[in-house]
Amino acid sequence: MKKLLLLSLALMLSIAVTAQEKINEGILIAKQTMASDNEQMNSQLKAMGDTSAKTYFKGEKSRSETSSPMTGDIVIVIDASDKQMLMMMDRPGMGKKYVLQSFQPTEEDLKSVTVTKGTETKTILGYECQQYLISMKQNGQDVKMEMFTTDKISAVSQNTTAMGDQVEGFPLYFVMTMNQMGSNIEVTSEIIEIKKEAVSDDKVSLTPPEGYTKMEGM
Repeated sequence: MKKLLLLSLALMLSIAVTAQEKINEGILIAKQTMASDNEQMNSQLKAMGDTSAKTYFKGEKSRSETSSPMTGDIVIVIDASDKQMLMMMDRPGMGKKYVLQSFQPTEEDLKSVTVTKGTETKTILGYECQQYLISMKQNGQDVKMEMFTTDKISAVSQNTTAMGDQVEGFPLYFVMTMNQMGSNIEVTSEIIEIKKEAVSDDKVSLTPPEGYTKMEGM
């Protein structure tokens, strides 16, 4: 019995240590939900169901893929070393479009963002995450976010690029609240699976694939 208890304790410690190791390459799976205080809008959001998102990361490069009936297919590739972001969209009636631009926030952008490092932590998939509270303006609207980030994953999140270096790490969980057409909308995203595996270079390339055309005016 004593040996079994010691073995169980050793396994638990091994899992905890493994979870806290830094991962520089792999895949993150997220579940995203949306809700509103407007009953009609909330019923529409519920009818859409949860949205899944997948993020491939390799060193300072990341690629996130999301798909939903509302937004269509959206792919965002970020190269943190070059401060470049490639966004590719495939929407019904719009076709396949891309935008390649810098994501380096300007001084004016940073003035509209307030970041406070919180006092709470949250353990997600074995990773202890730090709380951040963010307030910002987006298209003239007030947006508030609560994030829990880890510095043990090298992935770059498009949700933190507007904040410069004020937020450290990758958010494994965040809640964003905003107002759309007089209704409050809450978006929750949580990483539910982390896969440590090789990612091909073409997955995180900033070169748009064939079939995509540059969005006019961008």
